[in-house]
Amino acid sequence: MARASEHRASELRKMSDEQLTVELKETTEHFFRLRLLAQTERLDAPSELRKHRRLIARIMTVQKERERARVTSAAPQPKED
Repeated sequence: MARASEHRASELRKMSDEQLTVELKETTEHFFRLRLLAQTERLDAPSELRKHRRLIARIMTVQKERERARVTSAAPQPKED
């Protein structure tokens, strides 16, 4: 898995749907582990929580953009008179 700080929205948009799904799953799992560590002991870099939370939001945003694009392209266009 790539580091959370390495992903920009433009890089995420270049990924396929499958890659985004895998990246989201891995990032979510890592974020969960970080949250557990934060509750049980002191984290070395608490900012990692924020980075992973934002990366999850970026991935979900790109997925939602693609879903909206699919829906609008599949919708019938109104006829002009």
